[in-house]
Amino acid sequence: MSLVKSISGIRGTIGGRVGEGLNPVDIVRFTAAYATQRRAAMPNNNTIVVGRDARLSGHMVEQIVCGTLMGMGYDVVNIGLATTPTTELAVTGEKAAGGIILTASHNPKQWNALKLLNEKGEFLNDAEGKGVLAIAEAEDFTFAEVDALGHMTSKDYLPYHVQQVLNLKLVDVEAIKKRHFTVAIDCVNSVGGLAIPAILRAVGVENIIELNCTPNGHFPHNPEPLPQHLTEISDLLKSGKADVGFVVDPDVDRLAIICENGDMFGEEYTLVSVADYILRHTPGNTVSNMSSTRALSDVTRAHGGEYSASAVGEVNVVAEMKRVNAVIGGEGNGGVIYPECHYGRDALVGIALFLSHIAHLGCKVSELRRTLPDYCISKNRIDLTPDTDVDAILARVKELYKNERVNDRDGVKIDFADGWVHLRKSNTEPIIRVYSEAATMDEANALAQKVMDVVKG
Repeated sequence: MSLVKSISGIRGTIGGRVGEGLNPVDIVRFTAAYATQRRAAMPNNNTIVVGRDARLSGHMVEQIVCGTLMGMGYDVVNIGLATTPTTELAVTGEKAAGGIILTASHNPKQWNALKLLNEKGEFLNDAEGKGVLAIAEAEDFTFAEVDALGHMTSKDYLPYHVQQVLNLKLVDVEAIKKRHFTVAIDCVNSVGGLAIPAILRAVGVENIIELNCTPNGHFPHNPEPLPQHLTEISDLLKSGKADVGFVVDPDVDRLAIICENGDMFGEEYTLVSVADYILRHTPGNTVSNMSSTRALSDVTRAHGGEYSASAVGEVNVVAEMKRVNAVIGGEGNGGVIYPECHYGRDALVGIALFLSHIAHLGCKVSELRRTLPDYCISKNRIDLTPDTDVDAILARVKELYKNERVNDRDGVKIDFADGWVHLRKSNTEPIIRVYSEAATMDEANALAQKVMDVVKG
């Protein structure tokens, strides 16, 4: 059993002893700690939003979280089965003090998590998250007296979310309708099965082929939208039955795209393609994290903007986007953040903008992919032992490559003329992640191996 505590929340496998898995006692403790932190931050706001994905433990966790919040004196707006971006929008829609998303994102069914939002519907920053962890550790919270208990109301925020996407100026419903797209989707039997058909119908797609769209939490394959897990929808596209395929993870903040011929568009290129569309109409700056493809930088500069790289993690991307006033940003895992809607990764926004883009271009998905800078990313790992000195390893790599462009904001990233390598310690596993990118996969693998040999040596 596993329990992982971080500044963005708590996640773990369901069951086990207290402190070893995500069980009712720990759910109460961290929910109460979050409520205490929110009370200090927003003393005059008495509302918290709760939404969840469709995983098997969701209803159990929801009941405990909502009951604990009411026990802390908060009124709860329970939006039930809802995507992560829907929950983020609901926080601002309700003018709430914050929100809790019950989802373990792409993790397998035995996992669940409490992801914690501030009053802006954005993930807690480092100081706020550490505050919650400290409160939970000390169990420094006080429950409400009987006359001060909170109340719960239930709302469906999906129509609101869909309308916010339709309100975006660059979502062109008429152009999409004229193309008469047939769209195949795989929603891994979670809340995407509710949200993705809804947004597709709203933007004018009449022909939808639904795979795994029953939100019952029985994931039909590994829920992380990586190529090796998407053979069913890829085979469907190869048969010529659809113009494009969309795949989302269980909480619908990541978007993978399949070309009309069954080829993977490339999860890294979800953001790149949407950014290409946005920058054609609203030139400006862009941001992604340090482990994302160089293609976004190329596209941004081609449109006259400036690109910035943040530390890994959505909260870091958002902070950098605000700092440079970026018009579009996100992460290379298929996460699109479009500030015109909200500062959160949102697959509904990504789908609507991507369809608008190919509708305007009048091209096939594979043809669009060929217009974008072409790179290959190799993702590797180095397993650590308890006595491994990670800081010493990173310092050695930094010193060895000091004549190259080196960024040590988050681990060590080395930029070469024809590629890059990024090493960083995982926040959730005893490993060093080693990502590299070059023009071909062989070159990317060779770059990674060269640096990994230094580490192991």
